Amino acid sequence: MAVLGLGGLGHMAVKFAVALGAEVTLLSRSESKKEDAKRLGAHKFCNTRENDQVAPLKRYFDFIIDTVSAPHDYDWYMSLLKDNGVHICVGLPPGGLTLKGIPFNRAITGSSIGGIPETQEMLDFCAAHNITSDVEVININYVNEAYERVLNSDVRYRFVIDMATL
Repeated sequence: MAVLGLGGLGHMAVKFAVALGAEVTLLSRSESKKEDAKRLGAHKFCNTRENDQVAPLKRYFDFIIDTVSAPHDYDWYMSLLKDNGVHICVGLPPGGLTLKGIPFNRAITGSSIGGIPETQEMLDFCAAHNITSDVEVININYVNEAYERVLNSDVRYRFVIDMATL
């Protein structure tokens, strides 16, 4: 399986998939994410801007978990799926997604937040597998700079405001 994007959602997707026993490939446009992908447990890394890295992955994946919240070419990523593969969107861009066409033997779907039972099951799984979010704790006075860093994709991987600084 592949995880597309290594941000707030992506880093958790890698951790969950590894804990579930999947062979995980991180797909990213940024070579700078390669070491983090390995540290988080990804087995492989593909810089999607490098054709020599992408070519062997055509029709390779059963699943792609797409955590990207910026516009991107869904059709191109669908080409990386095997027959009966599924592209699962959990990070939807503000303008929605656009597809030119879906091959008959592949699917695209989305996921929304679960209810209380699903949330509890997820938290129990996290506790059992020591899965935590990678965060940077910030002072409330840093919130404007933090927001600028979010806009510049310069967060590894979540900001948490120290409430004692209010």
